[in-house]
Amino acid sequence: MQKLISYPLTLLFFILFGLVLIFFHPIQWLCLNLLGYDAHRRSVAILNWFLMRCTKVLGTRYRFENKHNIPTDRPLIIVSNHQSMYDIPPIIWYMQKHHPKFVSKKELGKGIPSVSYNLRHGGSVLIDRKDAKQAIMEIGKLGSYIEKHNRSAVIFPEGTRSRDGRPKPFRPTGLKMLMKKSPSSLIVPLTINNSWKMLRFGKFPMGLGAHITHTVHKPLENDGNLDELITKLEGIVSAGIKVNS
Repeated sequence: MQKLISYPLTLLFFILFGLVLIFFHPIQWLCLNLLGYDAHRRSVAILNWFLMRCTKVLGTRYRFENKHNIPTDRPLIIVSNHQSMYDIPPIIWYMQKHHPKFVSKKELGKGIPSVSYNLRHGGSVLIDRKDAKQAIMEIGKLGSYIEKHNRSAVIFPEGTRSRDGRPKPFRPTGLKMLMKKSPSSLIVPLTINNSWKMLRFGKFPMGLGAHITHTVHKPLENDGNLDELITKLEGIVSAGIKVNS
């Protein structure tokens, strides 16, 4: 029954979602080219607030929990599990003061209004998942960038999204490169729950009534022992996942 109801609601959602992306594309261009980086960053944050509002049509709810006073005057590496593309708007909106940048697959760098423009011009990096050397070089550039400008890098070390919420093993290579290139970064574990439920039927129709949570855990310092730190991070992030919630 839910799947049947979801068809018309999904159509409405896609229309609203697409209109928001199209509307904000020239706004981003104007902000970046006429007003500079800060104006562009704010326009991207507002864009993602509207994208979250679009999902309300599907009955989606969000909760972002952050009980930690995370500094804004040093770089961050935000390490998260990955369940869907809908993981990202709450991170951009709620963590906007930390200037989050993403490691994204190159396919997202073209053809998507607003999204592709921001990925190409907002400080994120686009990687070719079939070219390990290119991917590591781009991730290294992101690490150097956040180290220099006190920005945040968001990375999903699982590599691909979990389709049922169950965590996948971390692939440590990219995360290690970020840590090496930004040794002063504070490491912030983040656990996402239930965004996979928006895609429980696949890309069409969308799942209804998902209660998506993002939980920020206590940040960790980079003590130089990267293997041990990554193992600890994986344990923290995975322990917060509630598969049956």
